[in-house]
Order: sequence, then structure tokens, then C-alpha cells
Amino acid sequence: MPSSTSSEIMSGSPAISPVHAWFLATRPKTLAAAAVPVAVGTAVAYASGYLAWLPAIAALVGALLIQIGTNLANDYFDFKKGADTHERLGPLRVTQAGLLSETAVRNAMIGTFGLAALVGTYLVAVGGWPIAVIGILSIMSGVAYTGGPYPLGYNGLGDVFVFIFFGLVAVTGTYWVQALAWSNVALISAVPVGLLSVAILIVNNYRDIDTDVKAGKRTLAVRMGRKATQVQYGTTLVMAYSIPIAQYFWGFSPWICLPLLTIPIAVIRMRQFLTLSGKDLNPVLENTAKLLIVFGGLYTVGLAMQELA
Repeated sequence: MPSSTSSEIMSGSPAISPVHAWFLATRPKTLAAAAVPVAVGTAVAYASGYLAWLPAIAALVGALLIQIGTNLANDYFDFKKGADTHERLGPLRVTQAGLLSETAVRNAMIGTFGLAALVGTYLVAVGGWPIAVIGILSIMSGVAYTGGPYPLGYNGLGDVFVFIFFGLVAVTGTYWVQALAWSNVALISAVPVGLLSVAILIVNNYRDIDTDVKAGKRTLAVRMGRKATQVQYGTTLVMAYSIPIAQYFWGFSPWICLPLLTIPIAVIRMRQFLTLSGKDLNPVLENTAKLLIVFGGLYTVGLAMQELA
């Protein structure tokens, strides 16, 4: 998924070493979107009496590799399709900036997805064919987000992709490899994680509406326009916070309400989103990612404190 940003990694930065360039290519600030769902799924497994550390760690490593592979794919394919130009408002893209060659980034993408598949062989051995399906679809979607004949991100499907794979699939898949069973609690708990991941993408696409139009990139923000995208961002945040509240009224202990402590932060993010534009949205993008981390951390604790067995 698109990354958060800071002024340190924008185009025009001082000379960047090859090691630093590869570090930037992984987009480390996006990795929370891979780690938080694994933490939430593991918390549900723990509360249900099924915690299994080795599958949990393997799920985390696999999720991080798929996220990095997707980031590399985005860097490579966006450059090839002409979406990344000198007008880019977001974080530096190593291919477009000439820091790494197209071939190097493409090969790194293939290698990273290959490592993810290798980790996946262990998870398939543990969790069976459902994990094989999840792994294959996750890698295919990581490539198809910006690559292939019908790139998801270019055709308004990026939001759906992020919600499904960084929410529903990641959380329930993490639970499955530990419990070897389905969990409705894991499914419901995946919803706010997916929604906040989508919120990061919304800021990214809202900021890039003008440049995406020029590149022929028909994101959902481009299709809906600015006003509707503002409503989408606010609605996404409200829906994310409604899940812990609903779980409390469904009989969960008060610990489930811990994420509500971050509501003031979400309100600030919303106000900034409504009033800023262009590069000024970069801090909002970064801070929305941080909101996912803090919300996810508190949600993980709240879920782990439940008695779900």
C-alpha cells in the first residue's frame, strides 16, 4: 500500500547511499499495516487459548515480506506506467529518482515475494490449503495492485484490496495458523484494522488526485472527487471506532474500549485532512499510519484481556 512520508525523504534530498536507497525502497513506515493485523489476530488467538508463537512469528515475517514486495512492485510499475514523475508530491520513489535501476527493483520484488512464498510453505504445512490460497492471492494482489493488464490501484479497487488483505485476510489468517479454526471474533476484529489501513490510502490518493488524473490513474479518490473523498475518510474513521464500542455492548470486557483513547488523535487527523492539500498532507499521511499503530496496539491489549475460550 502507499507509504507515509516525511520531508526527509522527498525528492531533492541530499545524496543517498545505495544502502539507504534500498532502505527507502522498502518504505519502512508502511510496515505497520502488515504488523498490526498479525498482532490483532494473535491477540484473539491468545484470548481463545490457542497462542502458538512459531506460526505467529512466521505470519509476521510473511506479512512483512509481502508488504515490502508490494512496495517494490508499486515503485517499479508506477515508474513504468508513467505515474511517478517530477511532479510527485509523496515520498521519494527510488526508481523514478534514479537511485536504483528498474531491473534491480524488479529483481528485488521477485526475490522478496519468493522469500514470502518460502515462509508460506511452513505456514501451509501448519494451516493447510486455506493458507496456500491466502498466500497465492496475497502475492498476486501485491503485483496486481499496480502491475498487470488491470492494475487494481489504477482502477479504483485499491481501497477494497487494502481492506480485504490488510484487514480481513491478515487477521483471520493469523488466527487460523494458530488455532486451526475459524473465528467470528477475529473476523469482526479485522474490520477496524482494515478500515484504518484504508484511511492511510485515502490520504495518499486524495493528495495525488491532480497528478493521478494526468497519469490516467483512476483511483477511487479520482473517481469520487474531493468532497466525497473527505466524507470517505471521516466515515472510515467513525466505522473503525464503532467496532470496539459494538464489541463492548456485545459482552466484551471494558478492556476492548482501550482504542477509544485515540479518538482525540483521530479528530485532529480529520481536521487536518479537511483543511490541508498537496504536500501539506504528507504529515497527515504519516500520522494516520501512526494512528493505526497506536489504535492497533491498544486493540491488541484489549483483545488479549478478553476471555474468549
